[in-house]
Amino acid sequence: MDRGENNRVKVITIAVGGATCSGKTTLAKHLRSCLSNSVIIHQDPQELVPFHPEYNVQDWDDAPGAIQWPSLAAFLQEVKRTGVIPQSHKSHDHLNENKLVPVEDDVIKRWRKQSEQLSREHLEKYGEKIVWAIVDGFLMYWDQAVIDQLDIRILLRTPHDVLKKRRHERHGYHTAVQTDPEGALWRDPPNYWEQIVYPAYVRAHRHLFEGGNVEDGKLNDKVPGILLFDGSQVSMQEMLDKAMEKVIRTSNEV
Repeated sequence: MDRGENNRVKVITIAVGGATCSGKTTLAKHLRSCLSNSVIIHQDPQELVPFHPEYNVQDWDDAPGAIQWPSLAAFLQEVKRTGVIPQSHKSHDHLNENKLVPVEDDVIKRWRKQSEQLSREHLEKYGEKIVWAIVDGFLMYWDQAVIDQLDIRILLRTPHDVLKKRRHERHGYHTAVQTDPEGALWRDPPNYWEQIVYPAYVRAHRHLFEGGNVEDGKLNDKVPGILLFDGSQVSMQEMLDKAMEKVIRTSNEV
């Protein structure tokens, strides 16, 4: 994401959150295909995560220790101010398995055409280049300083049993070792989903739902403006269409 010498930049952040294996990264990548000048920022866990006090394994999922929150908030604030992603920012998501969930080419082309037109009109009217920064993460709505940097907020909710099945089918995750371009391959120890991953997801998201019910509860507006998708009820193409409607509408309002 480069900033031209003579152009001011308006950065619009699009958060795509959800549990591991919920489909958030797939949706983020489809959004990038639809948006003419966009980039994905992956919320990778920090390199040195703590060990779980009871099970004595590295805990990549518990919100307080998984992310360096002040650094992430400052990073997003700087991206929004400058329109530039620092070269020091690394991600290993490209090394991870992502099953393809295709959408129709005509859908991508239609939205891309709209985003290109919006960008041209905004540049002509305001002298600003629009950049869409898609922030893909499993803990998007836990830290208020990070939430404050998110202009468009999307959350994918997928049933427990579907998440568990997808997680167990994965061969591992490349984790954040910044000194190694290949990262480090993490494989879940036995019972890691049941003891670590899902309980951490519940703790980090129950404040968003009435009665703390992450499976079936309604959003309670503690984090306003979230567009919630129930992954078992809508297709990826439907999610993409509704997400892009919100992106275009919000982008026209800024």
